[in-house]
Amino acid sequence: MEAGKLISGLAKQYLEEIIRIRRHLHRYPELSMQEHNTASFITDLLSDWGIPFRSGIAGTGIVALIQGEKGQGKTIALRADMDALPIQEENEAEYRSLNPGVMHACGHDAHMASLLGCMKILNQIKHSFCGEVRCIFQPSEEKFPGGASLMIQEGVLENPPPSAIFGQHTLPSLEAGKIGMKAGKYMASTDEIYLTVRGVGGHAATPELLVDPVLIAAHILVALQQIVSRHARSDIPSVLSFGHLEAAGRTNIIPSEVKISGTFRTFDEQWREKAHTRITRMAESIAGGMGGSCEVHIEKGYPFLVNDEELTGRAIRFAREYLGEDKVVLLDMRMTAEDFAYYAQLVPACFYRLGTADVSRGITSNLHTPSFDIDEKALETGMGLMAWLAYCELCSD
Repeated sequence: MEAGKLISGLAKQYLEEIIRIRRHLHRYPELSMQEHNTASFITDLLSDWGIPFRSGIAGTGIVALIQGEKGQGKTIALRADMDALPIQEENEAEYRSLNPGVMHACGHDAHMASLLGCMKILNQIKHSFCGEVRCIFQPSEEKFPGGASLMIQEGVLENPPPSAIFGQHTLPSLEAGKIGMKAGKYMASTDEIYLTVRGVGGHAATPELLVDPVLIAAHILVALQQIVSRHARSDIPSVLSFGHLEAAGRTNIIPSEVKISGTFRTFDEQWREKAHTRITRMAESIAGGMGGSCEVHIEKGYPFLVNDEELTGRAIRFAREYLGEDKVVLLDMRMTAEDFAYYAQLVPACFYRLGTADVSRGITSNLHTPSFDIDEKALETGMGLMAWLAYCELCSD
C-alpha cells in the first residue's frame, strides 16, 4: 500500500492546480465535435508536462501515453469525455461559463481535469511500474453517433489492444470523497424515436372537414405506453418517454402535421429490436385507422453498458484499499446511457461514478441542469483513484 500512499499524497499536492484546470475548462465549454479550444488547452498542458500524445483523432480527440520505465507489460486505457451541453448556466461562481448557451452541465470538465491529474501522478511515478497507460480524451459523448465509436474506428483500441479500460463520471447524488461501482449490466441502451403524424388541417370549428393530426398524435402517445407496461418482460428494465411534441397550430387552427420525438432505453438487444417493430406498427396502424398517416424514424443509439465482472470486482477491491470500505458504494442499474459502452463491447471495462455532492453547501443539482456544479474536493478522489486503479492493474498478474 506504499504506492497508494504515494499516489494519495500526490493527489493532495496537485489538487489546487487541477482545480484551476477544471475551472478553466468550465469557463470555456464547447459543444460536441466543436471542442477545438478544449483540445488545444489539453495538448498545451501535455506538452508542458513532457507527455507524448496524438491529437486530431476523430476531429478533436487526443490520445496520450505514459510509458512505465520497468519494461514491457500490459496496456491500460483511461477515458475522459470533453464536450459540453447546450444549456445556459445559472450559477454565479466566478468560474461560470463565459460561452452563452453552453455549459459543462454533465461534469465533463471534472472528467478531463481528473484524467489530467491522474496523468500527472502516473508520470511522476512511472519509474515504479511496467507497461503503459493510454489516456483517451474523447469528443462528442453527448451527441450521436458518439465520439467513442469514431475514435474506435480510428484505432484507439489497437496496437496493442488494452487489457482493460476505465472511465469515471460525476454523480451528484453521491457525496464527494465517495465513489460508486456496479459489476455487470449498468447503463441502458438509448434510441431516439421520431414520429411525424400527418392529416388534413383547417379551421378548428369544422372538425368534420379535417383529419386531426393532433388528436391522432394524442392517441399514439397514450397507446405507445403499452410497449413497456404490457409487452416488456419484468426482468428487462425499459423506458419509453417522449419529451417533444410540435403542433404548429393555434386555438382555431388545426395543423396538417405533428412532430413527436422521444427515447427508448433497455438492457436486451432482442427486446430492443422487437420494441422498435412494435412502436412502428402501432403508430402507423393508429394513424391509418384514424384516416391519417405516421412516419416513424428510429435512430439506433448507444448499446447498453456492461462492466466486466472480474475487472470491476478487482476495481471494487482496489478502491476499498485506497479510499476505505465506507467510501465505496455499490450501485444499481441506471436508465441513463453512455457511449463508453462501445469500448466495453471490445475491451474489459469498468465505468464508475465519482461522488461530487456537498449538501451543506447546496451542491446537489442534477446532471443536465443549469445549476449543476461539483464539490471540487472530488477532484482529489477522481485523479487519485484513477491513477491507483491503473497502477494496480498494471502490477497485477
